[in-house]
Amino acid sequence: MLTQDQAADIFDRIRKFSSADEVEVLFSGGNFALTRFANNIIHQNVAEENHTVSVRTVFAGRTARASTNKFDDDSLRRVVESSESLAKVQHPDPDLLPMPDSREATGNPDESVHATQVSSRHFAETAAITPQLRADSVKKIVEVAQKHKLTTAGIISSSESVEGIFNSRGLSVWHAQTLAEISITMLAADSSGWQKSNSPNVANIDPLGLAEIAVKKAIDSAHPAEIPAGKYTVILEPAAVLDIVGFMFWDYSGMAILDQRSFLTSRIGNQLFGNNITIWDDVTHPLQTGSPFDGEGVRRQSLPLVENGVVKRVVYARGTAERMKHSEYKDKVGPIEATGHGFALPNEMGEMPCNIVFAAPQNPQTVAEMIESTEKGVLVTRLWYIREVDPYEKILTGMTRDGTFLVENGRVRQGVRNFRFNQSLIQMLSNVEAMSAPVRCSGEESFDMVAPAMKVRDFYFTEVTKF
Repeated sequence: MLTQDQAADIFDRIRKFSSADEVEVLFSGGNFALTRFANNIIHQNVAEENHTVSVRTVFAGRTARASTNKFDDDSLRRVVESSESLAKVQHPDPDLLPMPDSREATGNPDESVHATQVSSRHFAETAAITPQLRADSVKKIVEVAQKHKLTTAGIISSSESVEGIFNSRGLSVWHAQTLAEISITMLAADSSGWQKSNSPNVANIDPLGLAEIAVKKAIDSAHPAEIPAGKYTVILEPAAVLDIVGFMFWDYSGMAILDQRSFLTSRIGNQLFGNNITIWDDVTHPLQTGSPFDGEGVRRQSLPLVENGVVKRVVYARGTAERMKHSEYKDKVGPIEATGHGFALPNEMGEMPCNIVFAAPQNPQTVAEMIESTEKGVLVTRLWYIREVDPYEKILTGMTRDGTFLVENGRVRQGVRNFRFNQSLIQMLSNVEAMSAPVRCSGEESFDMVAPAMKVRDFYFTEVTKF
């Protein structure tokens, strides 16, 4: 693993090779290992270690970036030359700001820039996972599948990674993290069940427990009935909530407002969702992961995005905040300041909140309690193949899968054929009748977040699938 001291040495060498006005170096990489299984056997085991430096140089408002994964002097000299030659032929960017210094990046002139590391996201037990340990977990999963005469497939992975940013104005930030992840699908003749989980701490992951839940979903949804499409009360498990709501957070961006591609345009400060919806972006939350600084090294702020259904604000990179202050939207978007959510420059997307946390409801309910209070509805394990239909009303289409059930008179009655849906996120988050306590959850269509299960009325299923 690359250390911060080694990165500092590489940065010092890069600076000596550069004649640019400013130099920034992004460090990323680490160790990643994965065991893949299907048809009740392991069929792939891979491991990779790689570290990359990405060098951005600036000449009088012109900037460009080049990368390498070789750290000898000749390779570093070549990557600097590539970055500089690209920068010199760019058009000057009038919105390009000087790189942040350590004071601007931390927001506290008396605080060490090294204090931004979140040490609790690196666990020795996770870093020490071996192929044998992953194989042992697969064995437990397969034994559960075979016990019930099912076929299983999935992955178990582990990683140890670093991110760091150094620049010629004295900025130096570093973050190390581990992550263990497991995804399990159980397959029967005409049904399936699925579960997924990840955490920096492998002790938080229970392969056997996940396998048993996936098995139950596959067995309980066997011989699915066909019920008509239409509007139903739905109970969305946390992974289903994550995968559908994740499609709106690209819009919580100052750049998206400026580009007129955000559904929040002219809606900030308005009641857009139900008053039981409060959403934060909070990198410090104990169930969150990721580095506490953005692509320029600026500390990520914890921000309320929605409070009691009212859209409060969007996030900003440094350059976007400056542009917004001089735009026609400046009096319509709430507070305008760099919030530490920018991507590495140069980029076309600006910024995005990546550490979404739903606030706990006043009266949380378990999924079982939501089922008990439902006269007729549909229980959804997960969603997939989600695409946007109407950007401004945030209407999405997609399908259910891996455990879809009819709920009647407070009980799960049977599995049903999957549905395609067309659903506005605005309407969905205005029709939430109950929520569970938020949990760290993972899906396949969106990024991980801390989200609850939701009971939603009038969720629109447009057609029934053939499986």
